Amino acid sequence: MNKPQSPRFKILNEREKTEITRMLKNQFGITELPGILLQRGSERLFLYQGDLVGRELENLEKTFILERVGIYFAKIVPGENKIRLSIDGVHIIKDQITKNIFELTDEQAKHYLQGEELYIETPEEERRFVIMKYKNDFWGTGKASAEKISNFIPKARRIKNKENK
Repeated sequence: MNKPQSPRFKILNEREKTEITRMLKNQFGITELPGILLQRGSERLFLYQGDLVGRELENLEKTFILERVGIYFAKIVPGENKIRLSIDGVHIIKDQITKNIFELTDEQAKHYLQGEELYIETPEEERRFVIMKYKNDFWGTGKASAEKISNFIPKARRIKNKENK
């Protein structure tokens, strides 16, 4: 007899979604998440904005193995009670972001797109996740620490330097 599979994702209820929204408001000024919020594992959050409702998604999961539902939106950082937005997550809610924005210079932007860390000293009170912005574009999330801003651009999305292929 086939053993029923446990769901591969969890649809967050309103209380859980409100808690994630509260965290995002504290970090970045975000006040609303447009869509259904799902969690895969203990850290990865996905945002679904399609026509199916929660129950329909759950029924699909019972019939099929769904690798993804929605778009990878963010990661809950264990032990820090913080959220790191994905590049796509930043783009979805860019109009709401009002806090913790790091404005890149031309030179910094070039290095950041190549996946490099930015070696910038950050005062202790400003060490946190920051939204990377260049001119009018948002480029994802970095993490400001004492001596650098960490780069979270996936290797597949980085710009390759012609001299260092």
